[in-house]
Amino acid sequence: QVLDFGWPDLHTPALEKICSICKAMDTWLNAAPHNVVVLHNKGNRGRLGVVVAAYMHYSNISASANQALDRFAMKRFYEDKVVPAGQPSQKRYIHYFSGLLSGSIKMNNKPLFLHHVIMHGIPNFESKGGCRPFLKIYQAMQPVYTSGI
Repeated sequence: QVLDFGWPDLHTPALEKICSICKAMDTWLNAAPHNVVVLHNKGNRGRLGVVVAAYMHYSNISASANQALDRFAMKRFYEDKVVPAGQPSQKRYIHYFSGLLSGSIKMNNKPLFLHHVIMHGIPNFESKGGCRPFLKIYQAMQPVYTSGI
C-alpha cells in the first residue's frame, strides 16, 4: 500500500494533512503486527521530521512536543538523517499539533479574509536601499494570488 501525502518543499503541511498522515500510519501499523511504515521524502528532510514527531505525539510515544523532538531513540535519527525539524514553522507546527491533540488548540474552519498588509519601514535588501516586495497568497497549498512588484 502506497499513500502520497506530499506538500511543497520548505512548507509546513496543514494540520488537517498532519492528522491524515498520522491516522493512516496508525491504522496501517495497528492492522497487523508485521506491518511497517516506510517514509520517503523528496527534498527538505525537515518535512520528514514533522511527520515523525507528529506521529510520536499521535501514538502517545511521547507526552509533549519537546519530548517528541528530544526523545533519545529518535535523537540520532534527527541529527544524522533529518536535521532536527529544520524550519521554525515546522517546529511551530509540531507544537500546534501537540496542542490539537491535547485539546488546547481547536481548528477553525471559518474562512479567513486578508484585507490589507502593512509594512512598517522599508527593509534595506539592495545596495542602494529599499526593496521590491511582492505578495503571494496560497489557499490549500495552491497559489491563488501574486501581486506585482
